Amino acid sequence: MTNFPNGFLWGAATAGHQIEGNNVNSDWWERELTFPGMELSGDAVDSYHRYREDIDLLADAGLTTYRFSLEWSRIEPIEGHFSRASLAHYRRVIEHCLDRGVTPFVTLQHFTTPRWFADDGGWTSPKAKDRFLSFVTEATSILDGVEWVVTMNEPNMQAAIMTAMRRMAEMQGGQWQSPTVEGDSADSGAAHSEGAEKKDDGAQQHGAFLQDADPEIGRAFVDIHHAARDIVRARTNAKVGWTIAAGALTAAPGGEEKLKQIRYGKEDVYWEGSRGDDFVGVQAYSSQEVDANGLVPHPPHPDNTLVGTAFRPDSLAMAVRHAWEVSEGVTILVTENGIATADDAQRIRYTEEALRGLSETIDDGIDVRGYMHWTLLDNFEWGHWAPTFGLIAVDRETFVRTPKPSLGWLGEVAKRNGLV
Repeated sequence: MTNFPNGFLWGAATAGHQIEGNNVNSDWWERELTFPGMELSGDAVDSYHRYREDIDLLADAGLTTYRFSLEWSRIEPIEGHFSRASLAHYRRVIEHCLDRGVTPFVTLQHFTTPRWFADDGGWTSPKAKDRFLSFVTEATSILDGVEWVVTMNEPNMQAAIMTAMRRMAEMQGGQWQSPTVEGDSADSGAAHSEGAEKKDDGAQQHGAFLQDADPEIGRAFVDIHHAARDIVRARTNAKVGWTIAAGALTAAPGGEEKLKQIRYGKEDVYWEGSRGDDFVGVQAYSSQEVDANGLVPHPPHPDNTLVGTAFRPDSLAMAVRHAWEVSEGVTILVTENGIATADDAQRIRYTEEALRGLSETIDDGIDVRGYMHWTLLDNFEWGHWAPTFGLIAVDRETFVRTPKPSLGWLGEVAKRNGLV
């Protein structure tokens, strides 16, 4: 029996735009309408109306934590005008979690922003920080009883997207305005970890499209995160941090220096920025090599996932160890880990191996407080419907939910607080 610490959080994670449906004021909704090759989120899986059923399925299986996001574009559809109805909706989600004995784990910003924010420069605007902090302040009004709050989901992937878009604009002779960093928001110089793995932006984030992230953008995000952290601490009793996409990168022969370069911009700026947080969320899916030219494509293999990444459950422990080292001992929660597969037996095999590796990191003295699987429901994966990460299948015509064996399996792990 492999046991986990008492009070360990066991759960699953979701993101508003991927499950709610009809987030028409979101920048991602607009992107779906304009970017070639992107599928539409549409009704998604209608979790906006069916959240009680989703939370009940999670709780009935034996899981104890539900990570979900607040959709900024619903709460503030027009700058400075906050929707009381939307705030009340998310308060009902929180209360249903509490009624079912489920710990609500709230993410304030999960990739998406309001259209008005994106159309006026997004994160590059000099007004970006104040605009986000205004939203954060309003959002804290509904967080009574919430113990865990994430300010931003994977800012390093947002920065990688911004870096790629800037380069494309420069290639086309366009102009780019870098975000402004206020104050000394992060240490400069250090070597960091990881690379590309995760969902995408029309082009898959699993590929070289998002190979680099500008550290300057990272330092700007750190500054915004710290300011949001201060607001959450002042206005709630919650523990606060952010989540980072971890690539669990390794160096191929001759790729050591390139690895340090990629790691720093894509991860280490953010792990460093988590120093002083109550926790940091580690989000790992696979591992990838870096040679002298950059990220090495995942070699073809029958076990590769539906998004083309290698079957590497050991990446979770690799990422946790790196996060612990660079953050200098900030408490860790695994806020996403999973696999895009149509074979649920492979999902169970992946998750079991990942959890065994995670247990070893705890045995080595790393403070890990919980594990949240990505994801609860098969959902809209940022421009695509084909990749299935969910513990629950969803019929997109009828919205009928069908739990997979993996949900029951993970629920039993949670009930035992350990692996047999």
